[in-house]
Amino acid sequence: MVMLQRRHFLAMTGAAFAANAAASRPNIVFILLDDLGWGDLGCYRQKLIETPNIDALARESMRFTDCYAGGSVCAPSRSVLMTGLHGGHTPVRANAGTVPLRHEDFTIAEMLKKTGYATGCFGKWGLGDAGSAGAATRQGFDEFFGYLHQVHAHDYWTPFLRDGEKRLELPANSEGKRGVYSSDLIHSRALDFLRKHRSRPYFLYAAYTLPHARLEPPDDSPYSKRDWPQLYKNYAAMVTRADRQVGELLRAIDRENTVVFLASDNGGEGDKVDFFHSNANFRGRKASLYEGGIRVPMIVHWPGRVRAGSISPCAWSFCDMMPTLAEIVGVKPPDGIDGVSVLPTLLGRTQPVRSLYWEQYSFDRRTNDLRPESLQQAARIGSWKAVRRKPEGAVELYRLDEDPGETHDVAAQHRARVEEMESYMRGAHIPPRPHNTGNMQFVVS
Repeated sequence: MVMLQRRHFLAMTGAAFAANAAASRPNIVFILLDDLGWGDLGCYRQKLIETPNIDALARESMRFTDCYAGGSVCAPSRSVLMTGLHGGHTPVRANAGTVPLRHEDFTIAEMLKKTGYATGCFGKWGLGDAGSAGAATRQGFDEFFGYLHQVHAHDYWTPFLRDGEKRLELPANSEGKRGVYSSDLIHSRALDFLRKHRSRPYFLYAAYTLPHARLEPPDDSPYSKRDWPQLYKNYAAMVTRADRQVGELLRAIDRENTVVFLASDNGGEGDKVDFFHSNANFRGRKASLYEGGIRVPMIVHWPGRVRAGSISPCAWSFCDMMPTLAEIVGVKPPDGIDGVSVLPTLLGRTQPVRSLYWEQYSFDRRTNDLRPESLQQAARIGSWKAVRRKPEGAVELYRLDEDPGETHDVAAQHRARVEEMESYMRGAHIPPRPHNTGNMQFVVS
């Protein structure tokens, strides 16, 4: 199916793209923060963490209340985002660290590059290490700087980063020293990309690592004097640092000719979730298919097209990004994808009710592959949400319009609805290919 996507899209080059070349196309910036909860931003009701730049952006944008990540953990979510295929079809199904995208997989970056966009990815890729077909610069990006392997991205004081696929040594961080903070260096390279491409349309994928994994900022300002546990100070400092970097990106772009998306790759995790109310009143957190694991902030800014200060309850997910961007730039999206363009919603029009689907697998380090018995599934159709926590387990059913916290399972009262959701989930799932390719085990040396 994915191979057909690539062939169909490549066949459109030439006349179709030439016709669009004359049209003025906007720059595209997609900012993806890492493990940021739905409620970690001031514009999403956060009370303790300061995010003034993102809050200001939200006041000039459309803010979505019901947007969803592609999955509840990093790699599958990013795979859904890049391929337009939901969790039942996308190539990467778990945080395995051992499976890259294949040559025949087709990404947003490839689509935009073939329309004449300069493409750059800065931060965490997680879909193919150096030497694999999934490396970012083999999947449509002209430039990449940061972490190709997701495990590597846990280390903010790493002794090296990847420039393309080449290893860039950071002597200031050798032998355990902490001389240069990786997120600052990555952000600097993203700004350089913007400066270099002022004269042509560009796609900047700012996949920043903040505030993910090890909570190790250079300092804990502006929270140093708060009477909080140190890890909570660190987390808040990393969110605020990300907010400052977002502000600098926004000041570096041509705001009138750029569409900006800002989201998180999944819900928040750890004890700090409760302290900061990171996932609001939603049940669950990262690695869960309840709302707290997959509902994420989404802000879209496009002056003159997207109404400033608007709030939308439209339910959509990362698989919708590819067709949305295709419609924005004026090309037909690849055949066979699962996403649907939400450009009508961005432009203030209504859209039909969507069916949305997610999967979650655990990874077995002994077999170096997915654990089939760990499959969890979830689906949303309108205000109905179904969750199945085991492959043959009972389907839980929730009414999100009445019970957004998923506290009351109403499956027993709505058997016909359960059968509808169960049928949809069964049809949405295609067994994943083996993840034990063995060529992506991360080692520092």
